[in-house]
Amino acid sequence: MVSVIPDYTVFIQIANFLILIVILNLLLYKPILNIIERRKKQLNELENEIKLFNESVEKKVTEYEEKLKQAKSSAAELKKEIIREGAEQAKAAVEVVRNEIPQMAQEFQMKMDKEIQAARDILKSRSRRLSVEIAEKALGRPVQ
Repeated sequence: MVSVIPDYTVFIQIANFLILIVILNLLLYKPILNIIERRKKQLNELENEIKLFNESVEKKVTEYEEKLKQAKSSAAELKKEIIREGAEQAKAAVEVVRNEIPQMAQEFQMKMDKEIQAARDILKSRSRRLSVEIAEKALGRPVQ
């Protein structure tokens, strides 16, 4: 059987290893953990900001769509109002013309009556003269 007797250097190696672990823990492991923790916090903060930004964007999009819907309905109502006003103005214009038509027809009839009377007077005077001339030519002597 072989027996191994530990040498005191084993204890020194164990102590060196433990000191190395403590030094590495202080110099490397804890700073890296702190950096990782800070980055996690930053990422969480950024995610929260992104969520807030997205909510803000969605809210603004909803507001925009609502305003757009209101503007469209307002424009449709304004269009209806303009069409209604145009129809009323056209109706009023037609009514004015309808009211003027009998007066214009009466004035036209009076004018026609005057022109007919003037034409009759002209024809009457000319027909007398013409009949006298025909009678004179037919008789061969003057007629009075």
